[in-house]
Amino acid sequence: MAFPPLKNDLILRAARGEETERAPVWVMRQAGRYLPEFQEVRAHHSFFEICRTPALAKELTLQPIRRYSGLIDAAIIFSDILVIPQALGMEVEMNPGPHFPDPLVVPADVERLTKNVDVNKELGYVYEAITQTRHALNGEVPLIGFSGAPWTLFSYMIEGGGTKTFQKCKAWLFKYPEESQALLTRIADVCVDHLVGQIKAGAQLVQVFDSWAGELAPHHFAEFSLPSLKRISAGVRAKLAAAGIPAVPLILFPKGANTQLAALAESAGYDVIGIDWCIDPADARVAVAGKVALQGNVDPNVLFGGRDAIEREVKRTAEAFKGGKATKAWIANLGHGITPGVNPDDLRWFFECVHKYSASGSTA
Repeated sequence: MAFPPLKNDLILRAARGEETERAPVWVMRQAGRYLPEFQEVRAHHSFFEICRTPALAKELTLQPIRRYSGLIDAAIIFSDILVIPQALGMEVEMNPGPHFPDPLVVPADVERLTKNVDVNKELGYVYEAITQTRHALNGEVPLIGFSGAPWTLFSYMIEGGGTKTFQKCKAWLFKYPEESQALLTRIADVCVDHLVGQIKAGAQLVQVFDSWAGELAPHHFAEFSLPSLKRISAGVRAKLAAAGIPAVPLILFPKGANTQLAALAESAGYDVIGIDWCIDPADARVAVAGKVALQGNVDPNVLFGGRDAIEREVKRTAEAFKGGKATKAWIANLGHGITPGVNPDDLRWFFECVHKYSASGSTA
């Protein structure tokens, strides 16, 4: 499949651990509710209707690229992590947060899930959106594909939506450890196929979102989350190699799992690890020991703090990531997704500050 030549490979170089003239920057949920042009489209279409309509998903993906042209270094396809449970046969509603009318309550409920998921049949709309978007981007920036991580998807499928206590899904880990492992493995295998499908369709790097990684005790993370994360990285690399497709950078965002960074860098099999704002970048650099690039990690709420605060925090973050050296192996981002209510001009200022303070020649 031929696509327009890429004009900005900054994020690909940073993901490979190279020195860059400045840090590439994008933000999670950049195609989101803070943008008036997003609200305009959303007013006429349901959330999952947009996900399943390639032309609409393409349009929302392109909105922040248009608005912040020259400031933003990657697009991320407009989709959702919960398309995986949908592909497994579960119903998911979005009103406004995710809701599963019929969650998994006991292990016997797993029998309801689709046994052999054909991702091309179930999720082909994502791949079509990616292909259309790659052409529409015309090489301006690379396109990121993504998937949820098995533990995070497992929690949604059992809790029936978002949760503050994780009581139901953690009860499974304690009561049904073998059945939990089996379900996590099944989810991981669909994630592998979904990520490979996105790469075949044109995604130039992919991210795995383990949004609830920080909710697990260290031994539970090692027992339940890490093996499925390794299964994804190994599975994606193996399937790409078997198909003769060049590898793309793999990003893992294990939100809150800051005590696990050394183990993840050592053995999880990803090129980049995203960190949240609850760890100092200098400490994260020490933990990963140069084995992976890092992504992050400004607190998203700084975008409500005014321009002086945004500049101060970006400068501080850049200094911590650089450690007095040239900019290397760092993708600038927030420590989690941008939230509704942010003034788009304040995000523009954030991008401008990243350009200024992450530049290899700057004093930051």
